[in-house]
Amino acid sequence: MKKMKIVQQIAAEGVVAVLRGSSPDDAVAMAEQAIAGGIKIIEITMTVPFALQAIESLAKKYSSQAAPDSDRYAVIGAGTALDPESARAAILAGAEFVVGPSLNPDTVKLCNRYRVPVMPGVMTIKEIQEALELGVDICKLFPGSLYSPSTISAVKGPLPQANLMPTGGVNLANLGDWIRAGAVAVGIGSDLTNEAVKTGDYSLIRRKSAEYVAAYRNAKQPV
Repeated sequence: MKKMKIVQQIAAEGVVAVLRGSSPDDAVAMAEQAIAGGIKIIEITMTVPFALQAIESLAKKYSSQAAPDSDRYAVIGAGTALDPESARAAILAGAEFVVGPSLNPDTVKLCNRYRVPVMPGVMTIKEIQEALELGVDICKLFPGSLYSPSTISAVKGPLPQANLMPTGGVNLANLGDWIRAGAVAVGIGSDLTNEAVKTGDYSLIRRKSAEYVAAYRNAKQPV
């Protein structure tokens, strides 16, 4: 039941912050600002040095079981999990979902074994179908910059049951188009953090996060 609840929370929140920092402390600081701005689904990539420390620290502070309006509510996951070993280590550190840049069947099987949502990266109809056959609930369309929102409806023609989350290339200007096209959620990476990293002012992440949440909610409004 917890796995399905996490999947539902990701779909309900709709925006995933994909965070790549230079250190665990850096990643935690970014995550805290994103959460304060309203993005409650946090993905710490395994490319962060000592990423497991950041995941563990955030998992201890925030909980998917907290009330949605609590300042302690957030769902912490791991990204850029290239293999099942990385996924298992992240789960043991407290990650409640796992994201990969590509479809690795062994990683999917590992996550299914422990009933943890897994979102592998896909690029083709063949990969999406294989992911569904492996029991994937949400496929990460990656890199999203190679596609347009119309890709969602094209995929959903033959595979209406596929839940797609574009990541990479999603920004405030096109987020609404992706959501209205049928994306179950979107992943936001560098556009969320670039300015803050350049200036050293991490409060900019909080402000940008609030803008993304507002854009998502606006896109979900009935026409």
